[in-house]
Amino acid sequence: MNMRLTKARRLVIKIGSSLLVDQQTGALRRDWLDALVDDVAACRARGQDVLLVSSGAIALGRHSLGLGKKALHLEDSQAAAAAGQIRLAHAYQESLARHDVPVAQILLTSEDTEQRRRYLNARNTMTALLAHGSVPVVNENDTVATAEIRFGDNDRLAARVAVMIGADCLVLLSDIDGLYSADPRKDGGAEFIAEVSEITPAIEAMAGATGSHGGSGGMVTKLQAARLASQAGCFMAIADGRGTHPIAQLADNGRATWFTTSATPSSARKRWIGGSLRTNGSITIDAGAVQALGRGKSLLPAGVIEVAGDFQRGDAVVVQGPDGATLGRGLSAYSTADAERIKGHHSNEIQAILGFLGREEMIHRDDLALG
Repeated sequence: MNMRLTKARRLVIKIGSSLLVDQQTGALRRDWLDALVDDVAACRARGQDVLLVSSGAIALGRHSLGLGKKALHLEDSQAAAAAGQIRLAHAYQESLARHDVPVAQILLTSEDTEQRRRYLNARNTMTALLAHGSVPVVNENDTVATAEIRFGDNDRLAARVAVMIGADCLVLLSDIDGLYSADPRKDGGAEFIAEVSEITPAIEAMAGATGSHGGSGGMVTKLQAARLASQAGCFMAIADGRGTHPIAQLADNGRATWFTTSATPSSARKRWIGGSLRTNGSITIDAGAVQALGRGKSLLPAGVIEVAGDFQRGDAVVVQGPDGATLGRGLSAYSTADAERIKGHHSNEIQAILGFLGREEMIHRDDLALG
């Protein structure tokens, strides 16, 4: 068994349009989808969270609107996405229902992963859906996205989502079984690359064009996705998804190119919090809270004795002890104003004080980098 896949706590699978939709007829490949969903059910039976990033809406919408294979103007492309997305979501709902698994649809643009507030909202929604046993199905919001806010491909979207939810493993299912030293469709002597530990200029030079006319990604975008994933401590695989049960085959040591990393999602996230973010304020805590943080606990409002600065929910703040010594950095779950109001209070008092049910923690331990 491939432990990188089977031992992942949280798994993101990207499905290309050319795999899901028959390129000749424009019809959904129902048998293929059902087999993939059977694989997803097997992952969940192992205790894994699974999130799907799925292309296919425009391809399905072309068929239902009778647009054929001609190049589409922006408004026609967005119309196809609108028509196809509802069919795509319904197909996943029907297939997952065979295993009594709830499904949720999430549509994102690049701005949703780059603007801090929207990033947090999307991250919290996906995390909550996974906690409730759902399989989120994510796609680019092609009905509203214009050129300047588009990913343009779901490879990089999948990597952004994997980083966002702290995934351990990202699988890009494609119409090729991995990275080669040259384009194997043009060069019969191209060598297969089984594992990549670092994306060097030599590796980048190996990237060739995709052979699928129904998708928008290529090997270049897959390498960009691999760089994002590996920096966040997430293993990534490029695997051939054309056959049935592609995840089961990969779990059984099927052929793929693996991009490795020495980090973990948790360590990479804490390194990012600790060294890459500008702080907008500080939170001073009492001696009891200092001891609790040392035991790996989250920071609760009851342990906060002073709030300073001008920060919003999700902003980075300095955490300091009662003597003013810096203990680390964290992402605050509350704005300055709300943090000031709930400091020193127990978590069960938050709703009465603020008028809404916020998080129990001022800073969750996953959002805290000490030292």
